[in-house]
Formats: sequence, C-alpha cells, structure tokens
Amino acid sequence: MFNGLGMNLGNLSRLSGAKTRSISAENFDGAKGKGGMATEGTGAGCARDLGQGWKVSPSIIIKPGEVRELADIEGPGAIQHIWMTPGGVSRWQILRIYWDGQETPSVECPMSDFFAAGWPDAKPFASLAMCLNPRSGMNCYFEMPFRKRCRITMENISEDNFVLYYQIDYTLTEVPEDCAYFHAQFRRVNPLPYKSVYTILDGVKGKGQYVGTYMAWQVNNTGWWGEGEIKFYFDGDTDFPTVCGTGTEDYFCGSYNFDIGGRYTEFASPYSGMPHVVRPDGTYQSQQRFSLYRWHVTDPVRFERELKVTIQALGWRSGGRYLPNQDDIASVAYWYQTLPAAPFPALPDKDRLEII
Repeated sequence: MFNGLGMNLGNLSRLSGAKTRSISAENFDGAKGKGGMATEGTGAGCARDLGQGWKVSPSIIIKPGEVRELADIEGPGAIQHIWMTPGGVSRWQILRIYWDGQETPSVECPMSDFFAAGWPDAKPFASLAMCLNPRSGMNCYFEMPFRKRCRITMENISEDNFVLYYQIDYTLTEVPEDCAYFHAQFRRVNPLPYKSVYTILDGVKGKGQYVGTYMAWQVNNTGWWGEGEIKFYFDGDTDFPTVCGTGTEDYFCGSYNFDIGGRYTEFASPYSGMPHVVRPDGTYQSQQRFSLYRWHVTDPVRFERELKVTIQALGWRSGGRYLPNQDDIASVAYWYQTLPAAPFPALPDKDRLEII
C-alpha cells in the first residue's frame, strides 16, 4: 500500500494517509494548527506594531557551549527535507540525529559539511540530494525514515552566539519493514601522513547501502593532486576491495583533472559536482581548496555485514612517478543501515575542526 514515502513525479498524484508536519522556530514541536503562535522571539521587536502571527519567532539563538534540541518527533514517520541558514558558516556548529531511542547519534557532522558546503563563502549549487541556494540556504533532501522516535540537536562549540533559521519537514506515516536508517559521519585529517590512505568510513556493522560522499580537500603541494583511487571494502574484503575506482576526478564523475584551458572548472549536476574551488589570492590564502560531492542514488554500494571506504591522495613527482600527498582532507560519508549501529569515532576537538 502506498504510504507517502519516496514520492517522485511519477506518483505525486496518488493519495495516502500520510500526515504532513513541519518544525521551525515558529512551531517548535510541529503540532497541528500551532504554527505562528509565538508572542516572543527574535522577531518580536520587528513585529511590535503587528503582534502575534507576524513573524515573531523566525529563528533561534544558540549560546556558546549549548546543545539545542531542534526536534523530538514520535514516529513512525520520515524526515523529508531539512533547510537551515546560519548566521555564519564554520565547523563549530555540530548537527546530530538520533533514531529510535539510540544513545549514540547516527548523524554527527559540522553543519556546513553535512550540507556539502565545507568551505567559508561556499558557492551556490544544485544537486539531487543537497542544494546550497543564495546566500546560505542549505538544503538536504535525503529521506530519513524512523519507526519510534527522531531527535535532532545542534551544538554550538564556538565562543559566540549562533543564530539559526531552520525548517524540518516530515511526514507521519507507516514505514515499510525494509527501510533502513540514514547515517552521516564526518572525518578530517590535517595533514595526511606521508604514504597514508585517507579513511572516509570504517567500522560499519550491519546491512545497508552507501549513498554519498562529500569532501572538502585542501592541497598542500603544487601540481595535480587527484590521481588517488577510492576503494569500497565490504563483507569479508581484506587486502583488496570489491569496488575500486581509477582516480579522484573519475570518482566524482569528471575527467582529466577537471581542467579546461589550464583552469579547474566548477560544475554541479544531479549526482556529482565540484561546485567550489577556492583559489590562492597571492597573499594569505595560499592553498587551493576543492569542494566535491558524489551521490550514489542510482548506484548505491550495498553491503550485508560491514563496510569500509578509503581514498588515496596522489599527485605527481619527477620521473612520471606518483607522489603521496600530505593534504588537509575532510569528508562526510552518507549511508543507510539497520540498527543498532556501531558508535562513531570521537569527533575532532574545536581546534582540529577549525578551517585554518
């Protein structure tokens, strides 16, 4: 029976018993008929001549060190869209999502990286799973079903107040038995040790499918940097993977260094892109930085018991030889799996998260 999950242009006309709900600073718990009732909030001064119902509470302020609960939803249901826009973009605002009473989060990422916008002054782009719209409208369209409960929090580890506008759109509906739970994990190494392989994801236990990669990659050598292969190890793979790519730009669905006329060329498509290249400015911004995404929507990497994902950082040196690079690499891995999930590695501390 159709239940309202996974809607697309082909089934938008079909009716269901699913119930639409939305959480924002104007309706903190998504209750039916309770939106826009605030009498105090960040917009109260602007609405002083108009009163209740006139954008009194459009945003929230999260204090330094505060963990703010954005949503606590009783299921069954599914998150269908998340929109957020910050008062400043950094890695010091941590998004976490918990499913069905789990004590450890299934999503734990700096907010900007989660939305595939890891560098300051990120450039707008449109893709199927994520969009960054002018000026800093961050959107996620991954469907996130849950059966009992969904909790979403935001932690501010900066030393300043953090202003957040947000909207979490979801449906209350029955969830099919074969639906898995959405996960997203952030990692960062700076610099990558010489001759080391960067690990995007490891320690995954359960059944599921890998559905996306975001990378914020700073190159610390001159020359082309993207010869490295991505590798997916699963279900008993040891020294060698089942899925092995042929180069970094190949994995992100480009080719030949993303180079047109001697210049890196930004692009954004439904399933892959390099929407942001941060170029050296000749003074203090000395390193090139790249923002890359790849969504495995039509080609998820399915695993039965376990999963590990790595990528090499390879440039060129003399004599036509590969050079193992020592770059600043950060990533977000996106996947679905059964519960319970293995706890994530500890998130880097504030200084190791900082973009420097």
